[in-house]
Amino acid sequence: MKMKDKIAVVTGAASGMGKAIAILYAEEGAKVVVSDVNLDGAHVTVKEIKANGGTAIAIKTNVAVEEDIQNLIDTTVSTFGTVDILVNNAGIMDNFEPAGDIKDDNWERIFAINTTSVMRATRKVMPIFLEKGNGVIVNIASAGGLFGARAGAAYTASKHAVVGFTKNTAYMYAEKGIRCNAIAPGGVETNIASSMTNINGFGASRQQLGMAINPRMGKPEEIAKVALFLASDDSSFVNGQVVSADAGWSAY
Repeated sequence: MKMKDKIAVVTGAASGMGKAIAILYAEEGAKVVVSDVNLDGAHVTVKEIKANGGTAIAIKTNVAVEEDIQNLIDTTVSTFGTVDILVNNAGIMDNFEPAGDIKDDNWERIFAINTTSVMRATRKVMPIFLEKGNGVIVNIASAGGLFGARAGAAYTASKHAVVGFTKNTAYMYAEKGIRCNAIAPGGVETNIASSMTNINGFGASRQQLGMAINPRMGKPEEIAKVALFLASDDSSFVNGQVVSADAGWSAY
C-alpha cells in the first residue's frame, strides 16, 4: 500500500474527482477525511470506503467559509492526530462569461471557492507540516489554469492563480520536507457543470471551438491515479509541478 496509515483530507469529495481520490487513497491505506458542502454525499463516499474495509469520516465544509476550513483541519487532528496529505479539490465553474459580462458577486464567489479556499487550507495545515518536517499538498487546478479558452474569464483567472500559488508554496517550503503539486485535468466526466446556472452564449461559443480537438473526456478515476502518484513517495522528487491529464488535448 502506497499510503498506509497516512491521514488525508480531500475537499469536494462527495462526488466526481474528489470522491474517486478519497476512495483510491483509502484503498491504498490512508485514513481519509471526506470533506464537502454536501454532507449526505460525503456520507455516501464514507460508506463506500468503509464497505471496502477502509477508514473515513465525513465533515461538512463550505470551503468559502474560513470557519469551516478551521473546523475541517481541527476535527481531523482531534480525530486522527495529524494531517499528512491535503487535497484541495473543491471547485465550481463559471458560466463562460467573458470579461465584459462578469458580475462582481460571481467573480468573488468563484475565487472564494476555487482559490481563496486553497490558500486558507494550505495556511491551516502548514504549521502541522512544519512541525513534522513533512507533508504533501495536491491542488486540483485545471487546463483552464494553463490556457485561456477552457472556460470563462473568472474560472480561468481563478485556476491560473491556483497554479501560481502551487509553485510558490512548493518553492518556499522545499527545504522543509513539504511538497506541493497540482493536477490540470482536461474535460472530465463529473457533475461540475451543475454549478453553471446561466450560461453565457457568446462565451460558450468561443470556448466550444477548442472542444473539437479534445480527444476524449476523462474519468474521475483517471485523475485519482495521478493524485495518488503525487501524494505518495513515488513522486518524492516532484515538487512545484502542474501535471496535465487531458488525453493530449493540450498537445495540439
